[in-house]
Amino acid sequence: MSSTPMESLGALSVGEIAGVARAAKSAAGRIGVLSTQAKDALLLDLSERLLAQRAEILEANARDLAAARQAGLPGAKLARLTLTGAAIEQLAEGLRQIAGLADPVGEITSERRVASGLLVRRVRCPLGVVCMIYEARPGVTIDAFALCFKAGNACILKGGREAAASNALLARIVRGVLAAHGLPIEAITPIITSDRAVVLELLQQRGLIDLVIPRGGEELISWVAQHSRVPTIQHDKGVNHIYIDRDADLAMAQRVVLSAKTSAPATCNAAECVLVHEGVAGVFVPAMLGAFAGAGVQVRGDARVLALAGGRPVVPAVPGDFGREFLDMIVAMKVVGSMDEAIEHIGAYGSNHTEAIITANAAAAGEFLGRVHASCVLHNASTRMNDGSALGLGAEIGISTSRLHAYGPMGLEELTTRRFVCTGDGQTR
Repeated sequence: MSSTPMESLGALSVGEIAGVARAAKSAAGRIGVLSTQAKDALLLDLSERLLAQRAEILEANARDLAAARQAGLPGAKLARLTLTGAAIEQLAEGLRQIAGLADPVGEITSERRVASGLLVRRVRCPLGVVCMIYEARPGVTIDAFALCFKAGNACILKGGREAAASNALLARIVRGVLAAHGLPIEAITPIITSDRAVVLELLQQRGLIDLVIPRGGEELISWVAQHSRVPTIQHDKGVNHIYIDRDADLAMAQRVVLSAKTSAPATCNAAECVLVHEGVAGVFVPAMLGAFAGAGVQVRGDARVLALAGGRPVVPAVPGDFGREFLDMIVAMKVVGSMDEAIEHIGAYGSNHTEAIITANAAAAGEFLGRVHASCVLHNASTRMNDGSALGLGAEIGISTSRLHAYGPMGLEELTTRRFVCTGDGQTR
């Protein structure tokens, strides 16, 4: 077990990064062969430790929030930065859920005997060292560690400077529990610095770091993808649409759309644009505008929405409002002439994240789900359901909008890969 002082967490220079990556690689070797029972016991202990240190976590988060307000961070980012007592309880419950999930490591996904008599199995194994670069959300520190750990990986976590105090404390708590279980504390390595040169050096550690996951704004994701020598999986922005079909249950549609926009508007799975079939627009648009107004949502509508407003508040949409991730109590709305037009709009403006249709017509739903490409497509459900917990994965490390290796919420299976494990009786070529 390393003797690295926990007080120095995150205080790293460019010259130290290769050593940090090597230490994480060494830790991954031990974590990767842990028994399921040992991993679950640690996660359960960590859950209790978070609750026991709730007051300290909230105090650290309050320091981050005060600094963020002084720096003039927008409301959407403040919302993502905030931890509450209920949020800490949710993190603790997430740890318990992950402990209760099946361990993917060692799972045999296929088995066959080939012509030579060789028994060929495909078996799940850890990726190794996962580096995550993310903004704002301090809860990601716990979720990312827990998922990586259960899947047998070590993690290097580069959180945003706006959450420095929260992330440092959460990592110290995790390292304390690792040490108590006799495990290498480098199973989690936080890097808390605003020095972009340090992050650039991280991205050069091919062979020590196995996967990089950037999670944040478009600029961050683009910069990481451009500079990384390590394979990356992108968690891109969520420009998510809900299409209200001509055969929709309009009461359901209104309830789903309102929740998809207002339940957590600063999240990547919130609805950002509502497309309404002209066959139901005369009824649905005025009703939906009234519901949005009552909830404090600003609607930016096209000319046909404006014509149906009947005095209800609507801001004329400009071209930049379509294809925009508002992350706020703002939504775009457009009337379309057909499902083809809705799908064409989604193809032009969507981000491969989440798309939904509300309809009672099974054939229309099947066509939409087949033709629309996104990491998650939904029928008669909110875009907010594209979430690891809601989809039965436990927590998630992010939602991949790439199509290689993982597509959609990344849970335990997506943090493993498969290798061939073969048994023979002297086969040669």
